[in-house]
Amino acid sequence: MRVLVINCGSSSVKFRLFQVEETRAGQDPAPKELGRGAVSGIGGQAVLELASQGGTPSRSTRMTADHQDAMAWVLEHIERDAVQAAGHRVVHGGERFHAPTIIDDEVIAEIERLGELAPLHNPASLAGIKATRRHFGPWMPMVAVFDTAFHHGLPAEAAAYAIPQDIASRHRIRRYGFHGIAHASLAAGYAAFTDKPLAQARLITVHLGNGCSAAAVHGGRSIETSMGFTPLEGLVMGTRSGDLDPAIVAYLARRERVGPDEVERWLNERSGLLGLSGLSPDMRELLQAEERGNARAAFAIRSFCYRVRKYIGAYLAVLGGADALVFGGGIGENAPAIRARICEGMAWCGLELDQARNEAVQGLAAGTAAFIGRADSRIPCYVVGVDEETEIARETVRVLFGNRGRPIANSEQF
Repeated sequence: MRVLVINCGSSSVKFRLFQVEETRAGQDPAPKELGRGAVSGIGGQAVLELASQGGTPSRSTRMTADHQDAMAWVLEHIERDAVQAAGHRVVHGGERFHAPTIIDDEVIAEIERLGELAPLHNPASLAGIKATRRHFGPWMPMVAVFDTAFHHGLPAEAAAYAIPQDIASRHRIRRYGFHGIAHASLAAGYAAFTDKPLAQARLITVHLGNGCSAAAVHGGRSIETSMGFTPLEGLVMGTRSGDLDPAIVAYLARRERVGPDEVERWLNERSGLLGLSGLSPDMRELLQAEERGNARAAFAIRSFCYRVRKYIGAYLAVLGGADALVFGGGIGENAPAIRARICEGMAWCGLELDQARNEAVQGLAAGTAAFIGRADSRIPCYVVGVDEETEIARETVRVLFGNRGRPIANSEQF
């Protein structure tokens, strides 16, 4: 089966085409990549990069107003008869979606309703879903793979907010957690690289990009994570504030004479590294500005690293120690200086990086891993190239074939 995977982020679209062979019941599908691409810089002069097996990579630019424009551009390069199914990353699945789900009109409506909880992401995922359906037709099966699913089994004490529980229940307010596909990929990458079973592992996985989150993973299951009811909670991010006193929302609404929706927009779109630095949400630009002596850029970087280090310390307590710390994501995989600053001063718990190993790791291929800790460190440290798309392809095939070696009912076309 040829599966197109669409991964719509807050400011980008990544896509990969896989050939996934049928397997016996219970066996893990093994996707083989046929091609890939990405659109970055959505909302302005965007860049489309394409690469196919045996082909020459290409790069082009054009103005894109939104994800709908970006998806139209992507689909211009994909032939209709080259794809038999599609898998989509969807950030917020709420309480309803605990596992990958075949997309129909009802599922689309529910994803749209959940958009108020993930305003930077679910609308982008919907744009990808609707554009794909228009391009290939409603007959082609599509599967939604949810970022929240990996964290669905959080212990009750980790999932609950200390608010009146009748109100929480009525409005389905709980800590859902996000980046689940990425955290699952980091844990799987660690297990494959070390040849150690996840069933016995206590891991702290740290996914750092424009969006950032940490997770405590015990026995392959998430038992704590930094994001909560929405992707706004937790670490300092590119444009998102992360943790803050909730009273700030009402206070700013009164003082600035705006509604709470506007304050929430500031927290999602004008805060984080951008808000602290007044310069950029891009860590690469901030590191360059710091080298030029920009004090606000330096402060933003310090704040970012401090928050991650604080969460690592908390998760050591949650797990009762850790068998490894695993970095991933655009910053986690490509910024040795940030990894070093996060781990600085953590020798007390046995976490120490090897400077040469750390600096040598930049730009890992998806699904690969590297050890960056000192040989005698009690808590080993790794970098894993996050591979969300391969995991989405696997999940798409699992759902459509129902682990029975043939497609399920509404996938009979192939």
